[in-house]
Amino acid sequence: MNNSSSMRAMVVWCPDWPVTAACRATDTDVHSPVAVLRLNRVAHASPAARAVGVRPGQRKRDAQALCPDMAVFEQDPARDAVAFEPVVAALEELAAGVEVLRPGSCALAARGPAGWYGGEEKAGETIVDKLALACDVEAQVGIADGVHAAALAALTGAVVPPGGSARFLTALDVGLLGRPELVGLLRRLGITTLGGFAALPAGDVGARFGADGALAHALAAGRDERLLAPRTPPLGLEVDQTFDDPLDRVDAAAFAARALAERLTELLGGHGLACTRLVIEATTATGVELRRVWRHDALLRSQDVSDRLRWQLDGWLTHTARRGGEPSGIARLRLVPEGVVTAGVLQPGLWGGTGDDRERAYRAASRLQGLLGPEAVVAPVLDGGRDPGERVRLVPWGDERGAERPTDRPWPGALPAPYPSTVYPSPPAVRLLDDAGRPVTVTGRAELSAPPARIVFDGGASAGVLAWAGPLPADDRWWDPATARRQARLQLLLAADRAVLISCAAGAWRLEADYD
Repeated sequence: MNNSSSMRAMVVWCPDWPVTAACRATDTDVHSPVAVLRLNRVAHASPAARAVGVRPGQRKRDAQALCPDMAVFEQDPARDAVAFEPVVAALEELAAGVEVLRPGSCALAARGPAGWYGGEEKAGETIVDKLALACDVEAQVGIADGVHAAALAALTGAVVPPGGSARFLTALDVGLLGRPELVGLLRRLGITTLGGFAALPAGDVGARFGADGALAHALAAGRDERLLAPRTPPLGLEVDQTFDDPLDRVDAAAFAARALAERLTELLGGHGLACTRLVIEATTATGVELRRVWRHDALLRSQDVSDRLRWQLDGWLTHTARRGGEPSGIARLRLVPEGVVTAGVLQPGLWGGTGDDRERAYRAASRLQGLLGPEAVVAPVLDGGRDPGERVRLVPWGDERGAERPTDRPWPGALPAPYPSTVYPSPPAVRLLDDAGRPVTVTGRAELSAPPARIVFDGGASAGVLAWAGPLPADDRWWDPATARRQARLQLLLAADRAVLISCAAGAWRLEADYD
Protein backbone atom coordinates (compact mmCIF):
# COMPACT_ATOMS: atom_id res chain seq x y z
CA MET A 1 0.00 0.00 0.00
CA ASN A 2 1.17 3.51 -0.74
CA ASN A 3 2.05 5.14 2.56
CA SER A 4 2.68 8.60 1.26
CA SER A 5 1.25 11.54 3.10
CA SER A 6 -1.40 11.95 0.44
CA MET A 7 -2.91 8.65 1.61
CA ARG A 8 -3.12 9.63 5.26
CA ALA A 9 -6.77 10.00 6.23
CA MET A 10 -8.44 11.64 9.18
CA VAL A 11 -11.89 10.62 10.40
CA VAL A 12 -13.88 12.79 12.80
CA TRP A 13 -16.42 10.73 14.74
CA CYS A 14 -19.13 11.94 17.10
CA PRO A 15 -19.90 9.10 19.55
CA ASP A 16 -23.53 8.09 20.05
CA TRP A 17 -24.66 10.51 17.36
CA PRO A 18 -28.17 9.00 16.98
CA VAL A 19 -28.66 9.71 20.70
CA THR A 20 -27.40 13.28 20.31
CA ALA A 21 -29.61 13.87 17.26
CA ALA A 22 -32.71 12.51 19.01
CA CYS A 23 -32.05 14.71 22.04
CA ARG A 24 -31.56 17.82 19.94
CA ALA A 25 -34.73 17.18 17.98
CA THR A 26 -36.79 16.81 21.16
CA ASP A 27 -34.96 19.19 23.55
CA THR A 28 -33.98 16.25 25.76
CA ASP A 29 -30.95 16.50 28.02
CA VAL A 30 -28.23 14.47 26.31
CA HIS A 31 -26.63 13.78 29.71
CA SER A 32 -29.76 11.96 30.90
CA PRO A 33 -30.50 8.26 30.25
CA VAL A 34 -31.51 7.97 26.58
CA ALA A 35 -31.83 5.00 24.23
CA VAL A 36 -32.43 4.81 20.47
CA LEU A 37 -34.25 1.66 19.38
CA ARG A 38 -34.17 -0.39 16.21
CA LEU A 39 -36.71 -3.20 15.85
CA ASN A 40 -37.65 -2.90 19.53
CA ARG A 41 -34.05 -3.39 20.65
CA VAL A 42 -31.50 -0.88 21.88
CA ALA A 43 -29.29 0.28 19.03
CA HIS A 44 -27.58 3.19 20.83
CA ALA A 45 -27.52 4.30 24.47
CA SER A 46 -26.28 7.45 26.15
CA PRO A 47 -23.43 7.25 28.70
CA ALA A 48 -25.93 7.77 31.52
CA ALA A 49 -28.00 4.81 30.28
CA ARG A 50 -24.93 2.61 29.85
CA ALA A 51 -23.87 3.47 33.40
CA VAL A 52 -26.91 1.61 34.77
CA GLY A 53 -26.43 -1.43 32.55
CA VAL A 54 -28.30 -0.57 29.31
CA ARG A 55 -26.48 -2.15 26.37
CA PRO A 56 -27.03 -2.32 22.59
CA GLY A 57 -29.00 -5.40 21.63
CA GLN A 58 -31.18 -5.41 24.74
CA ARG A 59 -34.92 -5.61 24.41
CA LYS A 60 -36.78 -2.41 25.10
CA ARG A 61 -38.55 -3.83 28.14
CA ASP A 62 -35.29 -5.19 29.62
CA ALA A 63 -33.61 -1.81 29.17
CA GLN A 64 -36.55 0.01 30.74
CA ALA A 65 -36.52 -2.43 33.65
CA LEU A 66 -32.94 -1.31 34.36
CA CYS A 67 -33.77 2.38 33.87
CA PRO A 68 -37.53 3.13 34.10
CA ASP A 69 -37.10 6.90 33.57
CA MET A 70 -35.02 6.47 30.40
CA ALA A 71 -36.14 8.45 27.33
CA VAL A 72 -36.72 6.16 24.35
CA PHE A 73 -36.67 7.12 20.65
CA GLU A 74 -36.98 5.13 17.44
CA GLN A 75 -34.02 5.09 15.06
CA ASP A 76 -34.31 7.70 12.31
CA PRO A 77 -31.34 8.13 9.91
CA ALA A 78 -32.95 11.21 8.35
CA ARG A 79 -33.14 12.91 11.75
CA ASP A 80 -29.48 12.04 12.34
CA ALA A 81 -28.44 13.52 8.99
CA VAL A 82 -30.38 16.75 9.53
CA ALA A 83 -28.81 17.28 12.95
CA PHE A 84 -25.33 16.51 11.58
CA GLU A 85 -25.44 19.12 8.80
CA PRO A 86 -24.32 22.05 11.05
CA VAL A 87 -21.39 19.93 12.28
CA VAL A 88 -20.27 19.21 8.70
CA ALA A 89 -20.61 22.89 7.83
CA ALA A 90 -18.46 23.83 10.84
CA LEU A 91 -15.85 21.22 9.95
CA GLU A 92 -15.62 22.57 6.40
CA GLU A 93 -14.62 25.93 7.87
CA LEU A 94 -11.66 24.22 9.55
CA ALA A 95 -10.48 21.95 6.73
CA ALA A 96 -11.10 21.35 3.03
CA GLY A 97 -12.30 18.20 1.29
CA VAL A 98 -14.71 16.93 3.96
CA GLU A 99 -16.60 13.75 3.00
CA VAL A 100 -19.55 12.43 5.00
CA LEU A 101 -19.26 8.73 5.81
CA ARG A 102 -22.54 8.54 7.69
CA PRO A 103 -24.42 10.88 10.02
CA GLY A 104 -21.99 11.37 12.89
CA SER A 105 -18.78 10.61 10.97
CA CYS A 106 -16.70 12.52 8.39
CA ALA A 107 -13.42 11.89 6.57
CA LEU A 108 -10.83 14.23 5.15
CA ALA A 109 -7.22 14.12 4.03
CA ALA A 110 -4.87 14.48 7.01
CA ARG A 111 -2.11 16.29 5.14
CA GLY A 112 -3.76 19.73 5.03
CA PRO A 113 -4.79 20.01 8.70
CA ALA A 114 -1.50 18.44 9.83
CA GLY A 115 0.49 21.03 7.92
CA TRP A 116 -1.69 23.91 9.05
CA TYR A 117 -1.98 23.03 12.74
CA GLY A 118 1.53 21.61 13.30
CA GLY A 119 1.24 17.83 13.07
CA GLU A 120 -1.41 15.13 12.92
CA GLU A 121 -2.04 14.81 16.66
CA LYS A 122 -2.17 18.58 17.13
CA ALA A 123 -4.57 18.88 14.18
CA GLY A 124 -6.89 16.29 15.69
CA GLU A 125 -6.90 18.02 19.07
CA THR A 126 -7.58 21.41 17.49
CA ILE A 127 -10.48 20.13 15.40
CA VAL A 128 -12.06 18.43 18.41
CA ASP A 129 -11.78 21.59 20.51
CA LYS A 130 -13.15 23.88 17.82
CA LEU A 131 -16.12 21.60 17.06
CA ALA A 132 -16.94 21.55 20.76
CA LEU A 133 -17.00 25.36 20.84
CA ALA A 134 -18.84 25.85 17.53
CA CYS A 135 -21.43 23.06 17.75
CA ASP A 136 -21.32 21.85 21.36
CA VAL A 137 -20.53 18.29 20.26
CA GLU A 138 -18.14 15.68 21.57
CA ALA A 139 -15.87 14.30 18.86
CA GLN A 140 -12.95 11.90 18.48
CA VAL A 141 -10.38 11.83 15.69
CA GLY A 142 -8.64 8.82 14.18
CA ILE A 143 -5.76 9.03 11.71
CA ALA A 144 -4.36 6.18 9.62
CA ASP A 145 -3.44 5.07 6.11
CA GLY A 146 -6.87 4.88 4.45
CA VAL A 147 -10.34 5.96 5.46
CA HIS A 148 -11.49 2.58 6.76
CA ALA A 149 -8.56 2.20 9.14
CA ALA A 150 -8.92 5.83 10.25
CA ALA A 151 -12.62 5.29 10.98
CA LEU A 152 -11.80 2.35 13.25
CA ALA A 153 -8.97 4.32 14.86
CA ALA A 154 -11.46 7.09 15.65
CA LEU A 155 -13.37 4.71 17.91
CA THR A 156 -10.50 5.02 20.38
CA GLY A 157 -9.04 8.35 19.22
CA ALA A 158 -5.88 6.66 17.95
CA VAL A 159 -3.24 7.92 15.53
CA VAL A 160 -1.88 4.90 13.62
CA PRO A 161 1.72 5.38 12.45
CA PRO A 162 2.33 5.50 8.67
CA GLY A 163 2.50 1.98 7.30
CA GLY A 164 0.87 0.48 10.40
CA SER A 165 -2.77 0.22 9.31
CA ALA A 166 -2.63 -3.49 8.41
CA ARG A 167 -1.07 -4.36 11.75
CA PHE A 168 -3.58 -2.15 13.58
CA LEU A 169 -6.53 -3.88 11.90
CA THR A 170 -5.34 -7.47 12.38
CA ALA A 171 -6.76 -8.15 15.84
CA LEU A 172 -10.02 -6.17 15.44
CA ASP A 173 -13.35 -7.98 15.36
CA VAL A 174 -14.68 -8.92 11.93
CA GLY A 175 -18.04 -7.38 12.87
CA LEU A 176 -16.49 -3.94 12.31
CA LEU A 177 -16.83 -4.55 8.56
CA GLY A 178 -20.47 -3.53 8.98
CA ARG A 179 -21.85 -6.16 6.58
CA PRO A 180 -24.16 -8.42 8.64
CA GLU A 181 -24.62 -11.18 6.05
CA LEU A 182 -20.92 -11.42 5.24
CA VAL A 183 -19.93 -11.19 8.90
CA GLY A 184 -22.43 -13.90 9.88
CA LEU A 185 -21.03 -16.28 7.28
CA LEU A 186 -17.43 -15.55 8.27
CA ARG A 187 -18.22 -16.27 11.92
CA ARG A 188 -19.80 -19.59 10.96
CA LEU A 189 -16.57 -20.39 9.12
CA GLY A 190 -14.60 -19.63 12.27
CA ILE A 191 -13.18 -16.30 11.06
CA THR A 192 -13.60 -13.76 13.86
CA THR A 193 -10.93 -11.11 13.19
CA LEU A 194 -10.13 -8.78 10.31
CA GLY A 195 -6.71 -10.34 10.12
CA GLY A 196 -8.23 -13.78 9.64
CA PHE A 197 -10.42 -12.50 6.83
CA ALA A 198 -7.52 -10.63 5.21
CA ALA A 199 -5.49 -13.87 5.19
CA LEU A 200 -7.93 -15.51 2.76
CA PRO A 201 -6.88 -15.56 -0.93
CA ALA A 202 -8.24 -12.46 -2.65
CA GLY A 203 -9.28 -14.40 -5.75
CA ASP A 204 -11.34 -16.87 -3.76
CA VAL A 205 -13.03 -14.08 -1.82
CA GLY A 206 -13.94 -12.28 -5.05
CA ALA A 207 -15.28 -15.46 -6.63
CA ARG A 208 -17.46 -16.29 -3.61
CA PHE A 209 -18.62 -12.90 -2.35
CA GLY A 210 -18.48 -10.67 -5.44
CA ALA A 211 -17.37 -7.06 -5.76
CA ASP A 212 -18.54 -5.93 -2.34
CA GLY A 213 -16.91 -8.92 -0.62
CA ALA A 214 -13.64 -8.23 -2.44
CA LEU A 215 -13.85 -4.59 -1.37
CA ALA A 216 -14.41 -5.64 2.26
CA HIS A 217 -11.44 -8.02 1.99
CA ALA A 218 -9.18 -5.19 0.79
CA LEU A 219 -10.35 -2.94 3.64
CA ALA A 220 -9.71 -5.68 6.20
CA ALA A 221 -6.14 -5.94 4.90
CA GLY A 222 -5.62 -2.18 5.16
CA ARG A 223 -5.69 -1.66 1.38
CA ASP A 224 -7.99 1.35 1.05
CA GLU A 225 -6.87 2.76 -2.27
CA ARG A 226 -9.71 5.25 -2.74
CA LEU A 227 -7.83 8.54 -2.36
CA LEU A 228 -9.18 11.47 -0.40
CA ALA A 229 -8.25 13.86 -3.18
CA PRO A 230 -10.35 15.64 -5.81
CA ARG A 231 -10.19 14.23 -9.30
CA THR A 232 -11.97 14.78 -12.59
CA PRO A 233 -15.05 12.53 -12.69
CA PRO A 234 -15.55 10.25 -15.71
CA LEU A 235 -17.33 12.16 -18.44
CA GLY A 236 -20.99 11.44 -18.96
CA LEU A 237 -21.58 9.58 -15.67
CA GLU A 238 -23.30 12.40 -13.81
CA VAL A 239 -27.05 13.07 -13.77
CA ASP A 240 -28.89 16.31 -13.09
CA GLN A 241 -32.38 17.71 -13.02
CA THR A 242 -33.79 21.21 -13.07
CA PHE A 243 -37.09 21.99 -11.34
CA ASP A 244 -39.53 24.59 -12.66
CA ASP A 245 -41.00 24.79 -9.15
CA PRO A 246 -38.03 24.82 -6.71
CA LEU A 247 -38.10 22.09 -4.06
CA ASP A 248 -38.89 23.64 -0.69
CA ARG A 249 -40.55 20.69 1.05
CA VAL A 250 -38.94 17.51 2.33
CA ASP A 251 -41.59 15.22 0.79
CA ALA A 252 -41.08 16.74 -2.66
CA ALA A 253 -37.32 16.42 -2.24
CA ALA A 254 -37.67 12.75 -1.27
CA PHE A 255 -39.66 12.00 -4.44
CA ALA A 256 -37.09 13.77 -6.62
CA ALA A 257 -34.26 11.97 -4.83
CA ARG A 258 -35.65 8.54 -5.64
CA ALA A 259 -36.05 9.30 -9.36
CA LEU A 260 -32.58 10.86 -9.67
CA ALA A 261 -30.94 8.02 -7.75
CA GLU A 262 -32.58 5.50 -10.08
CA ARG A 263 -31.23 7.32 -13.13
CA LEU A 264 -27.69 7.36 -11.73
CA THR A 265 -27.77 3.66 -10.81
CA GLU A 266 -29.02 2.68 -14.27
CA LEU A 267 -26.35 4.82 -15.92
CA LEU A 268 -23.55 3.29 -13.85
CA GLY A 269 -24.96 -0.21 -14.30
CA GLY A 270 -24.87 0.23 -18.06
CA HIS A 271 -21.11 0.84 -17.80
CA GLY A 272 -20.56 -2.06 -15.38
CA LEU A 273 -19.71 0.35 -12.54
CA ALA A 274 -20.86 0.97 -8.99
CA CYS A 275 -20.44 4.09 -6.88
CA THR A 276 -18.55 4.35 -3.58
CA ARG A 277 -18.25 8.15 -3.33
CA LEU A 278 -21.11 10.42 -4.30
CA VAL A 279 -21.05 14.19 -4.82
CA ILE A 280 -24.37 15.97 -4.32
CA GLU A 281 -24.57 19.43 -5.84
CA ALA A 282 -27.53 21.77 -5.61
CA THR A 283 -28.35 25.26 -6.79
CA THR A 284 -31.03 27.23 -4.99
CA ALA A 285 -33.57 29.49 -6.62
CA THR A 286 -31.47 32.48 -5.53
CA GLY A 287 -28.31 31.10 -7.15
CA VAL A 288 -26.57 29.77 -4.03
CA GLU A 289 -24.48 26.68 -4.84
CA LEU A 290 -24.31 23.83 -2.32
CA ARG A 291 -22.04 20.81 -2.41
CA ARG A 292 -21.56 17.77 -0.21
CA VAL A 293 -19.59 14.53 -0.63
CA TRP A 294 -20.82 11.21 0.78
CA ARG A 295 -18.46 8.23 1.01
CA HIS A 296 -19.41 4.60 1.57
CA ASP A 297 -17.24 1.55 2.29
CA ALA A 298 -19.63 -0.69 0.37
CA LEU A 299 -21.23 -0.26 -3.05
CA LEU A 300 -23.92 2.42 -3.13
CA ARG A 301 -27.10 0.84 -4.47
CA SER A 302 -30.07 2.80 -5.75
CA GLN A 303 -31.73 2.89 -2.33
CA ASP A 304 -28.47 3.99 -0.69
CA VAL A 305 -28.05 6.85 -3.16
CA SER A 306 -31.70 7.85 -2.71
CA ASP A 307 -31.38 7.85 1.09
CA ARG A 308 -28.24 10.01 1.11
CA LEU A 309 -29.68 12.48 -1.35
CA ARG A 310 -32.90 12.73 0.63
CA TRP A 311 -31.03 13.19 3.92
CA GLN A 312 -28.81 15.86 2.41
CA LEU A 313 -31.69 17.83 0.93
CA ASP A 314 -33.56 17.59 4.21
CA GLY A 315 -30.44 18.81 6.03
CA TRP A 316 -29.93 21.76 3.72
CA LEU A 317 -33.57 22.85 3.86
CA THR A 318 -33.85 22.40 7.62
CA HIS A 319 -30.47 23.97 8.41
CA THR A 320 -31.33 27.08 6.38
CA ALA A 321 -34.67 27.42 8.17
CA ARG A 322 -33.10 27.04 11.64
CA ARG A 323 -30.47 29.68 10.88
CA GLY A 324 -33.21 32.09 9.93
CA GLY A 325 -32.05 32.33 6.36
CA GLU A 326 -34.21 33.51 3.51
CA PRO A 327 -36.38 30.61 2.27
CA SER A 328 -35.11 29.42 -1.09
CA GLY A 329 -35.97 26.10 -2.70
CA ILE A 330 -33.67 23.80 -4.65
CA ALA A 331 -33.86 24.67 -8.35
CA ARG A 332 -31.27 22.23 -9.70
CA LEU A 333 -29.76 18.95 -8.50
CA ARG A 334 -26.69 17.17 -9.81
CA LEU A 335 -25.22 13.81 -8.77
CA VAL A 336 -21.60 13.03 -9.64
CA PRO A 337 -20.15 9.55 -8.93
CA GLU A 338 -16.63 10.69 -7.99
CA GLY A 339 -15.64 7.27 -6.73
CA VAL A 340 -16.48 4.29 -8.94
CA VAL A 341 -15.39 0.66 -9.04
CA THR A 342 -15.97 -2.07 -11.56
CA ALA A 343 -19.03 -3.89 -10.28
CA GLY A 344 -19.00 -7.08 -12.25
CA VAL A 345 -15.55 -8.32 -13.18
CA LEU A 346 -14.87 -10.19 -9.95
CA GLN A 347 -17.35 -13.02 -10.19
CA PRO A 348 -20.07 -14.42 -12.43
CA GLY A 349 -22.61 -14.21 -9.61
CA LEU A 350 -24.69 -16.87 -7.91
CA TRP A 351 -27.55 -16.30 -10.37
CA GLY A 352 -25.51 -15.98 -13.56
CA GLY A 353 -24.03 -12.97 -15.27
CA THR A 354 -22.25 -10.60 -12.91
CA GLY A 355 -25.03 -10.13 -10.41
CA ASP A 356 -27.14 -8.52 -13.15
CA ASP A 357 -30.29 -10.43 -12.23
CA ARG A 358 -30.11 -9.19 -8.66
CA GLU A 359 -29.40 -5.62 -9.73
CA ARG A 360 -32.23 -5.65 -12.29
CA ALA A 361 -34.60 -6.94 -9.63
CA TYR A 362 -33.43 -4.23 -7.24
CA ARG A 363 -33.93 -1.49 -9.84
CA ALA A 364 -37.35 -2.85 -10.83
CA ALA A 365 -38.54 -2.92 -7.22
CA SER A 366 -37.22 0.60 -6.62
CA ARG A 367 -38.99 1.86 -9.73
CA LEU A 368 -42.29 0.26 -8.67
CA GLN A 369 -42.00 1.85 -5.25
CA GLY A 370 -41.33 5.21 -6.88
CA LEU A 371 -44.47 4.86 -8.99
CA LEU A 372 -46.82 3.20 -6.49
CA GLY A 373 -45.42 4.06 -3.08
CA PRO A 374 -43.18 2.15 -0.62
CA GLU A 375 -45.98 -0.13 0.62
CA ALA A 376 -46.66 -1.44 -2.90
CA VAL A 377 -43.61 -3.72 -2.91
CA VAL A 378 -43.07 -5.86 0.17
CA ALA A 379 -40.66 -8.59 1.25
CA PRO A 380 -41.13 -11.38 3.81
CA VAL A 381 -39.24 -11.33 7.11
CA LEU A 382 -39.02 -14.39 9.37
CA ASP A 383 -40.29 -13.67 12.88
CA GLY A 384 -40.81 -15.57 16.10
CA GLY A 385 -44.29 -16.61 17.20
CA ARG A 386 -46.70 -19.45 17.83
CA ASP A 387 -49.07 -19.13 14.89
CA PRO A 388 -47.94 -19.71 11.29
CA GLY A 389 -49.30 -16.28 10.40
CA GLU A 390 -47.06 -14.66 13.01
CA ARG A 391 -43.85 -16.25 11.75
CA VAL A 392 -43.77 -14.28 8.50
CA ARG A 393 -44.08 -10.49 8.43
CA LEU A 394 -44.28 -8.37 5.27
CA VAL A 395 -42.29 -5.12 5.28
CA PRO A 396 -41.74 -2.50 2.55
CA TRP A 397 -39.01 -3.74 0.27
CA GLY A 398 -35.67 -2.08 0.99
CA ASP A 399 -36.43 -1.37 4.66
CA GLU A 400 -34.35 -2.79 7.46
CA ARG A 401 -35.24 -6.44 7.61
CA GLY A 402 -35.04 -7.88 11.09
CA ALA A 403 -37.16 -9.93 13.43
CA GLU A 404 -39.44 -8.01 15.78
CA ARG A 405 -39.73 -11.15 17.92
CA PRO A 406 -36.69 -13.39 18.49
CA THR A 407 -36.61 -16.48 16.28
CA ASP A 408 -34.03 -18.32 18.39
CA ARG A 409 -36.13 -18.47 21.59
CA PRO A 410 -38.61 -21.17 22.60
CA TRP A 411 -42.26 -20.39 21.93
CA PRO A 412 -44.37 -22.69 24.18
CA GLY A 413 -47.37 -23.93 22.23
CA ALA A 414 -45.78 -23.11 18.87
CA LEU A 415 -46.54 -25.32 15.89
CA PRO A 416 -43.81 -27.94 15.38
CA ALA A 417 -41.96 -28.33 12.09
CA PRO A 418 -42.55 -28.84 9.23
CA TYR A 419 -44.41 -25.59 8.82
CA PRO A 420 -47.30 -25.08 6.36
CA SER A 421 -46.52 -23.41 3.06
CA THR A 422 -49.82 -21.57 2.50
CA VAL A 423 -51.24 -19.51 5.36
CA TYR A 424 -54.65 -17.88 4.97
CA PRO A 425 -54.72 -14.23 6.13
CA SER A 426 -58.49 -14.56 6.83
CA PRO A 427 -59.02 -18.21 7.85
CA PRO A 428 -62.34 -19.53 6.45
CA ALA A 429 -64.72 -21.45 8.69
CA VAL A 430 -64.85 -25.27 8.44
CA ARG A 431 -66.79 -28.04 10.19
CA LEU A 432 -65.14 -31.13 11.68
CA LEU A 433 -67.40 -34.20 12.00
CA ASP A 434 -67.08 -37.68 13.54
CA ASP A 435 -68.28 -41.01 12.04
CA ALA A 436 -71.88 -40.28 13.06
CA GLY A 437 -71.85 -36.82 11.49
CA ARG A 438 -71.75 -35.04 14.85
CA PRO A 439 -69.51 -31.95 15.33
CA VAL A 440 -66.14 -32.68 16.90
CA THR A 441 -65.24 -30.30 19.73
CA VAL A 442 -62.25 -29.76 22.02
CA THR A 443 -62.65 -30.16 25.77
CA GLY A 444 -61.17 -27.94 28.43
CA ARG A 445 -58.39 -30.52 28.84
CA ALA A 446 -57.45 -30.11 25.16
CA GLU A 447 -58.93 -33.46 24.13
CA LEU A 448 -61.15 -34.22 21.12
CA SER A 449 -64.74 -35.17 21.87
CA ALA A 450 -64.51 -37.91 19.20
CA PRO A 451 -62.10 -39.07 16.49
CA PRO A 452 -62.50 -36.81 13.40
CA ALA A 453 -63.80 -38.56 10.28
CA ARG A 454 -64.69 -35.79 7.81
CA ILE A 455 -64.06 -32.09 7.27
CA VAL A 456 -66.55 -29.82 5.50
CA PHE A 457 -65.11 -26.70 3.90
CA ASP A 458 -66.73 -23.36 3.35
CA GLY A 459 -68.88 -23.83 0.24
CA GLY A 460 -69.94 -27.41 0.94
CA ALA A 461 -66.99 -29.49 -0.33
CA SER A 462 -65.82 -32.18 2.06
CA ALA A 463 -63.00 -34.71 2.46
CA GLY A 464 -62.37 -37.72 4.63
CA VAL A 465 -59.79 -37.62 7.42
CA LEU A 466 -57.12 -40.33 7.14
CA ALA A 467 -54.98 -39.27 10.12
CA TRP A 468 -54.53 -36.39 12.51
CA ALA A 469 -52.11 -34.96 15.08
CA GLY A 470 -53.10 -32.89 18.09
CA PRO A 471 -54.86 -31.06 19.51
CA LEU A 472 -51.99 -28.63 20.15
CA PRO A 473 -53.23 -26.11 22.74
CA ALA A 474 -52.04 -22.51 22.89
CA ASP A 475 -53.03 -20.03 25.58
CA ASP A 476 -51.91 -16.58 24.38
CA ARG A 477 -51.74 -13.51 26.66
CA TRP A 478 -53.63 -15.27 29.44
CA TRP A 479 -52.63 -12.47 31.81
CA ASP A 480 -54.63 -9.85 29.87
CA PRO A 481 -58.37 -10.62 29.69
CA ALA A 482 -58.89 -8.00 26.97
CA THR A 483 -56.48 -9.64 24.49
CA ALA A 484 -56.29 -13.22 25.78
CA ARG A 485 -56.87 -15.95 23.20
CA ARG A 486 -57.15 -19.68 23.82
CA GLN A 487 -57.17 -22.09 20.92
CA ALA A 488 -56.24 -25.62 19.87
CA ARG A 489 -54.70 -26.62 16.53
CA LEU A 490 -55.18 -29.86 14.67
CA GLN A 491 -53.12 -31.22 11.76
CA LEU A 492 -55.16 -33.35 9.35
CA LEU A 493 -54.16 -35.69 6.53
CA LEU A 494 -57.10 -35.86 4.12
CA ALA A 495 -58.15 -38.49 1.63
CA ALA A 496 -57.87 -35.99 -1.22
CA ASP A 497 -54.04 -36.08 -0.94
CA ARG A 498 -54.09 -32.89 1.08
CA ALA A 499 -52.77 -31.90 4.50
CA VAL A 500 -54.24 -28.95 6.37
CA LEU A 501 -53.96 -27.12 9.67
CA ILE A 502 -57.18 -26.14 11.42
CA SER A 503 -57.75 -24.41 14.74
CA CYS A 504 -60.58 -24.31 17.23
CA ALA A 505 -61.35 -21.18 19.27
CA ALA A 506 -64.59 -20.42 21.12
CA GLY A 507 -66.08 -23.67 19.76
CA ALA A 508 -65.57 -22.78 16.06
CA TRP A 509 -63.13 -24.43 13.63
CA ARG A 510 -61.21 -22.47 11.01
CA LEU A 511 -58.83 -23.44 8.20
CA GLU A 512 -55.49 -21.88 9.12
CA ALA A 513 -53.10 -23.24 6.49
CA ASP A 514 -52.26 -25.87 3.86
CA TYR A 515 -49.24 -28.17 3.64
CA ASP A 516 -47.96 -28.50 0.07
